[in-house]
Amino acid sequence: MDTLLSPEFWLAVGQIIMIDILLGGDNAVVIALACRKLAPAQRTKGIIWGTAGAIVLRVVLIFFALTLLQVPYLKIVGGLLLVWIGVKLLVPEDEDEHSSIQASDKLWAAVKTVIVADFVMSLDNVIAIAGAAQGAGGDHQMPLVIFGLLVSIPIIVWGSQLVIKLMDRFPAVITLGAMLLGWIAGTMIIGDPALAAWVPTQAGDKPGVSAVIPALHYGCGVAGALLVLAIGKLLASRHASKD
Repeated sequence: MDTLLSPEFWLAVGQIIMIDILLGGDNAVVIALACRKLAPAQRTKGIIWGTAGAIVLRVVLIFFALTLLQVPYLKIVGGLLLVWIGVKLLVPEDEDEHSSIQASDKLWAAVKTVIVADFVMSLDNVIAIAGAAQGAGGDHQMPLVIFGLLVSIPIIVWGSQLVIKLMDRFPAVITLGAMLLGWIAGTMIIGDPALAAWVPTQAGDKPGVSAVIPALHYGCGVAGALLVLAIGKLLASRHASKD
């Protein structure tokens, strides 16, 4: 209960919701494309069942990700992937990535399309959410993940168009989201078990458990955020100069 009342827990919840909003736009597009040929009476069912199946699958993937991130060097790899994902948010896309999504007029065929496509596209969400959940610490990482995903479902399914319009009107939302991924990447990398021998630590919340000193932890988060911003803006300016 103390963990549920801690600011770290609710900060992680906020991060998970923001990550899912930013990276869930693609999922909303997949749902719309896969269900567009269904009869109006079945369209809502297709959206609900497809989203539910995709979320359950993602929870399973995140469970394994949280376990695997305890293996040396995998946090470093995951952090570098998050930097790349954050940079991608800041660089305009050249082509429609969803042209291969096939619509179906059969309910369960559409549901299967949503689940399979979401599985293929879930790498960024899984790594980012696992990193955010680890920031909360304690024994409540999976409940935290599930809670964050459940809160974000209606935002993605029913509020995706509003979110997209807000992002178009206020580009700073995307920039802040990309920097958030960089922040998580920096704090994830510095906590990799492979670096434990070289990273200064202090006693953690639990007996016998050590944690990276706060100044270094937050410093790496800031460095990761600024790195994503710098690389993203540089690549975006080069992209603009080619047009």
